[in-house]
Parts: sequence; C-alpha cells; structure tokens
Amino acid sequence: MRIAYVINSMEGGGAQTSLPKIVCALEKAGAHVRVLALTRRNGLAIERLRTNGIEAVVRDGGEKDHLTAYRWIHDQAREWAADVIWTSLTRSTLLGQIAGKTLGIPVVSWQHNAFLKPWNERLLRWRADASHIWVADSLQVAVLTKDRLGVAKECLITWPIFAAEPCALKARPWKPGETLQVGSLGRLHPNKGYDILIDALAMMHAERLTPSTPFRIVIGGTGADEAALRARALNKGVERIYFTGFENDTAGFLANLHLYLQPSRREGFCIAAHEAMQAGLPVIVSRTGEMPLTVDNPAIGRVVEVADPKSLATALSQLLSAPQELAGMGQAARERVLERFSQTWFDSVGATSVRRLEDLLSQR
Repeated sequence: MRIAYVINSMEGGGAQTSLPKIVCALEKAGAHVRVLALTRRNGLAIERLRTNGIEAVVRDGGEKDHLTAYRWIHDQAREWAADVIWTSLTRSTLLGQIAGKTLGIPVVSWQHNAFLKPWNERLLRWRADASHIWVADSLQVAVLTKDRLGVAKECLITWPIFAAEPCALKARPWKPGETLQVGSLGRLHPNKGYDILIDALAMMHAERLTPSTPFRIVIGGTGADEAALRARALNKGVERIYFTGFENDTAGFLANLHLYLQPSRREGFCIAAHEAMQAGLPVIVSRTGEMPLTVDNPAIGRVVEVADPKSLATALSQLLSAPQELAGMGQAARERVLERFSQTWFDSVGATSVRRLEDLLSQR
C-alpha cells in the first residue's frame, strides 16, 4: 500500500511533531508513505523529519493558491501511484478529498483540534463523506468529530498522536537554593494563552501570591504575537517571563525545568504537555482538549479553567510554594503517560488503520 500523506506546511510544532512516529507506525504495518507538504512556511519541521529518515516533498507555493495546490496533490499522488491519500488539517483535507475522488482512491483525514473555525467546520461537515476514514487525535476530538461533522462511529479511528518513550531524558529534581525553572512550549499565538499567563503573574504580584522561592518562566516558541506579549509583560511589570524562540531540542528544554505550564485556550491532544509529563514534570494545564483527561489527579498536576488568570495564578502559586513536592508529582505524571501511551499501543493503532485500509481497497 502506498500512502500519499498530505500536510499543510513544514512549520515546526503542532501535528508535525508526531509525524515521524506516525509514518514509522504505518510503515511498520507494511505501508509505504510519502509526505507531501503544500507549503514550506518556516520549514522548522524539515530537519526533524530528515533526522528520522523521512524526506518530504515540499511544494513551492503559498496558502491561497488552492487550485494550483489541488493539481499538485493530484499529480504527486498519480505519479507515485498512491493507493490512498491521507490528509491533515482543513486545507489539505478539502483539497485531498477532491484529488482522491478524481483519482478514484480512498481518503483518510485527521482531526487535530478541539476548535474549528466556523466556516471550516461547515465545509468539513458538508464534505465529511468524501473521506472514507476519519482519525481523531484524542478522545475529546473523537467525540467532537462525531458530533460536529456527523461522522459515523464505524468511519472513525481514535489515534492519540503521542507515544511515550521510557528512555526519554528526565528532568533533574529541584534542590533547595536553586531558582525554580518553569516553562512552556508553543506558538506565540492567542490559542496558547500566554497573555493569560502574563495576567496571572501580574495578579500573583498584586495579591502577594508570589512564593518566597525565586522562579523564572521560559517560553519556547515563535510567532506573530511575540512583540505584543513582550509589551504586555512590560506594561504589567512582569519580569520573570522570558521568550527563548523555537526550541529544536525539546527534550533538553524540558529536562531543565521543574514545572511545566500549558495555559491554552484551545488544544487537541497537546503533545508538548504530554512530553513534559514524560520528562517527569508536574504540569498545569487548562481544561481543553485531551489535557484534563490525562491530568485527572492532583497528584500529577493541576487543571485550571480556560482563559481564567485567577485560576492559573492560584495553581501556580500553590505548586511554586511547595517546590520539594514537584519531583514526586513529576514521577507520577511520567508513570501515567508511560502506562497510557506506550509505543506498542501506538503502533497497534497504526496497524489497525492499515488493516482497515487494506479491507477498504479489497472491496473496490
């Protein structure tokens, strides 16, 4: 089986983070996979793929030339003699569905986010039957895909896009006298809620919730909101937050922390928060996407309300005021993801997907 795997861009982070493991799982199950990207954007995902032996085909085009992009998908899939088109995110899904119909081959489509723009949701619901199989990246997104797109249960696979690694680099426990290192990974975009974090830090200072142990917060990521976030921190007198840019070595970044934050407004699975748990870090996450389903015990972290700086300030103050407890919480968090998201389980879902496609192809 030859799978033309179409993604929107080669931008770092997001769904591209797990792409090497997804491709590997599909190939372990006997498929051949070629990754096709509609546009390059910042290209930060290219090196990660190459490191894992995957050379993506990247189109020299933009984000609005839909007709040209459709023709490119069609021609790439036809020339490679693809048996299946597998798509990720709205643009590649809508264009891939048309290419699949024209070529007479089935289409598999991911759903990655707990939020869809209203117009994208309407388009995907209208075109839901054009994808033969839908894949949800989390339990919550699976429910939403059934409800908002009207996808039948038998056409849906739930495949959380994370496989925990027992040998992953572990964070070093905090020691008395050290500055507490708190961090987060994500695009500098409103969805990630870093403006809420800044407001929470300002609230902690105003309400005297700041712990006696010194701490600093580092945000690893790039995005259009960086200048606005820096200005917001400056205007509110928040001096403990630092923006370090894109972090290619996420394992090394996490290993230098004592606590992880994910104050997002919207998420699907959120790989970064689960990688933090894998590194042995307690986490503070917002109640969106898969995160509150994993962080379902205060022994491993805290769940705060979405877009609620007071809730975030309270949780952050509590954990930073008891730094000696963070390592134990982090170990419990690590055990949770190793148990729930094993590599064996991840590969088994990939194999199930390939078998479903084999059955589908045999009936055509």
